[in-house]
Amino acid sequence: MTEHTHHAQPIGAQPIGNKLKFSIILTGFILVAEVAGGLISNSLALLSDAGHVFADIVALSLSWYGVRQAERPPSTRMTFGYHRVGVIVAIVNAVSIFAIAAIILYEAYHRFQQPPEVNSLLMLLVATPGLAVNAFVAFWLRREQQSNLNVRSAFWHALGDALASIGVIIGGVIMLLTGWFLVDPIISVLIGFVIILAAWRILREGLRVLLEAAPGHVDITEMVNALNQVPEVKDIHDVHVWSVSPELHVMSCHVFIDDLSTTQAASIRQKIEDVLRERFQIKHTTLQMECQQCNSNDIFCTLTYGQSDEVDKGRK
Repeated sequence: MTEHTHHAQPIGAQPIGNKLKFSIILTGFILVAEVAGGLISNSLALLSDAGHVFADIVALSLSWYGVRQAERPPSTRMTFGYHRVGVIVAIVNAVSIFAIAAIILYEAYHRFQQPPEVNSLLMLLVATPGLAVNAFVAFWLRREQQSNLNVRSAFWHALGDALASIGVIIGGVIMLLTGWFLVDPIISVLIGFVIILAAWRILREGLRVLLEAAPGHVDITEMVNALNQVPEVKDIHDVHVWSVSPELHVMSCHVFIDDLSTTQAASIRQKIEDVLRERFQIKHTTLQMECQQCNSNDIFCTLTYGQSDEVDKGRK
């Protein structure tokens, strides 16, 4: 007897999509202003920030696409739907952040050797509205990013750029007051390391999803022990726990019980699902109820290539 339930409630695409589209338009204006201002003022920090703003536009656009794709229904070829499009988008965004940070650090290295003169007043005038826009975008996406890796990658692009704008403004004030132009590449290096840290966290979480690793908050041993405490459950084995997306966790397993009626088995299944949902935030489960013990009682099932049907049957 195999039962399954699914309670996933994806975030609506329309509200997030509208936020992302409006954020793209606002960020586009800042990009034009910072590129022009950076070239005229000869500020690497401002141009570095402009590079990150460009990445913001790409990230926001990809995130908008990912959110829309995740809302597409399952099909005969995509039985889990398109949730992982958003995960792939997040990974692409993270890699783009690494690339931008590398360019920033490379240019900063050359400026450390011979710091050029910077028009710090113009730098301040351009960076200030950039800070306002990026802070607004990050604040606007703060709620959605908590439960959506795709949106989180766009959020960190915007928040990282807001931090960069703060750095540019601080550097501009120091240069305006002291004429110490070495602060420009110093600020650029700090910007680079801040966004590298954010990119690594997003990349790591995205790869865990693609590799179908167990969610970080789930202790498999603790979960199996908890399920074995459910009345009438004799054993839990062949356990698989993974994430379709960072916010959608899935679990399947075999449940060894007595030879009971369908109604009694359904009651046990409901108790198991309650434990998984309330203690481990797993809302999509597939449980195979068995009244004959498998030959192999391992918690996990070792998958092998080319395994014949006869071998599979021999394990039962």
